[in-house]
Amino acid sequence: MTGTLLAGLADPTLDSQRLFRAALEALSRPGRIVTLPDTLPDGPPAPLMPATAALALALFDYETPVWLDEVANTPAVCDWLRFHCGCPLVTDKAAADFAIIAGALPDLSDFPVGSDAFPDRSATLLVQVAGLEAGGDLRLSGPGIDGDISITIKGLPDTLPTLWEANQSLFPCGLDLLLTAGSMLLGLPRTTRIDRRKE
Repeated sequence: MTGTLLAGLADPTLDSQRLFRAALEALSRPGRIVTLPDTLPDGPPAPLMPATAALALALFDYETPVWLDEVANTPAVCDWLRFHCGCPLVTDKAAADFAIIAGALPDLSDFPVGSDAFPDRSATLLVQVAGLEAGGDLRLSGPGIDGDISITIKGLPDTLPTLWEANQSLFPCGLDLLLTAGSMLLGLPRTTRIDRRKE
């Protein structure tokens, strides 16, 4: 174990419940930006953002294999997750139930998408982005959205609508994303359509 281990959730039982509900809300109401409460007394281990770290503590456990990208895969993060979550850290994306992506978006086709019989056996990706804002050139539509909603996601490739169309075409299989920026969270379930607004 490296250095001093940062504390986990201030109130593990209560905070885990609140954060789990926030994740469910974000996925059930895509495009709505949720601000998570401050639940980490020592803050997150770098380079994790507060929302990413808090969600990890609420969602990961010893039964959920987790893949970390090259940016997130630091000794401090690995030690912190192992101690507070007990989650196995895997090097094979195909074996992951969850992933933390702190750098460039990897090839989504490498992660498990479930099967027609078990679509829930797919990965959920926690993706850190540079910013989340209401309004913008991305239009979301689908279940949980009244009509459509516009958002700005800073730090994801311009090809996101095309990448996401490929993921959505796998329904009922497919990946779900939890996007984080600081303490903010936005859910992108596999049922959500993403288009770029025309000028």
